Amino acid sequence: MRAGRGAAILGARGDGDRSDGGWLRGMAELTLRAVGRAHPDTVWFRYTSFRQWPAWSPQIVRVETRDERIGPGARGTIRSFLGVRAAFLVESVDDERRTWTWRVRLGPLRMRLTHEVRPHRDGTETRLGMQGPAPVLAAYAPLARLALRRLLTP
Repeated sequence: MRAGRGAAILGARGDGDRSDGGWLRGMAELTLRAVGRAHPDTVWFRYTSFRQWPAWSPQIVRVETRDERIGPGARGTIRSFLGVRAAFLVESVDDERRTWTWRVRLGPLRMRLTHEVRPHRDGTETRLGMQGPAPVLAAYAPLARLALRRLLTP
């Protein structure tokens, strides 16, 4: 597998996006990209099935939700190490374009994550756009990179 290790800080948000009620006011943005041999259909299935998340995302021990798959309005709790629990809400899903966006909140800390899955000559390319406090993004990025590599493994 060839994994893109490129990550770029895209900048900081000033006034927040008015469409989200200022939810992301003053937040930084970071985009990660990875390429791997798994087929795009496999990668998309792993994203869309909540039950698959712990298999490829090392920071997720369990997902608690009433839904089987991601969809607009799906919400629940992610269980991580040492009993850490983070609430989430799926904002949007486009199965045809293989993109989806969700919000995650852990106490006062919040992030918005946008995922994209694209065919690539070597298998699949995925991009993860993250918006949140810069220190949170910096701390989360290594785990996210590892998760993307595992997501893209056949």
